[in-house]
Amino acid sequence: MIEFKHHRDLLLTGQWFSLLPAALQDELLAMAQLRRLEPGQRLFRRGDPPCGLYAVLEGAVRVGSISESGKEALLVLVEPPHWFGEISLFDGQPRTHDAFADGQVTLLHLPQAPLLALLDRQPSHWRDFALLMSQKLRLAFIALEEMSLLPAPQRLARRLLMIAEGYGGLTVRRRSIHLAQEQLALMLSISRQTTNQTLKDLEAQGAVRLTYGEIEILDPDLLKRAAQGKS
Repeated sequence: MIEFKHHRDLLLTGQWFSLLPAALQDELLAMAQLRRLEPGQRLFRRGDPPCGLYAVLEGAVRVGSISESGKEALLVLVEPPHWFGEISLFDGQPRTHDAFADGQVTLLHLPQAPLLALLDRQPSHWRDFALLMSQKLRLAFIALEEMSLLPAPQRLARRLLMIAEGYGGLTVRRRSIHLAQEQLALMLSISRQTTNQTLKDLEAQGAVRLTYGEIEILDPDLLKRAAQGKS
């Protein structure tokens, strides 16, 4: 068994893993393997067979899809200590999206076969993994609703708050978001120009500070007002 003490401490900053029974945490870490990816390296593509569950320990993973013409739809940038890949755990079907390393990445990998064997022995733990998937399903519905009903500046402010809170999965809110404006634009399906102008407006209000590849939240209350459509 690999000793994952350092990684356990990181994973415990995530709400999902921290709420698992201690015995289940131990079993998951006992079967875990470390994976390292180079910048741009593929983890899996849409249509690949199931390969298990992953947690990001270092770096970030881009999850989305790329059309035949090369146009990218970025759904989410998965950062530490978040888990992903659970859909194929449940249905055994091929991967629904592409996943590539954004910079140097270290992952914790729970392979499909031993994970399913654990759940066969202890089927009550299916509920723990269902909670992981249901949280993401809830967020997907929220994103669809916002895309239909809210203007771009309000959606952008809301997305920054969600990222800072780890999409509801962090025990401590972040103040610095390592995210390029182009990536944020892809997530929200808005233009790079609109993204840049909205961020500059938020910076002028004192809600955020912009640096290269990073957005620092200076005043969460101001950002919440912008997310609510209040000036």
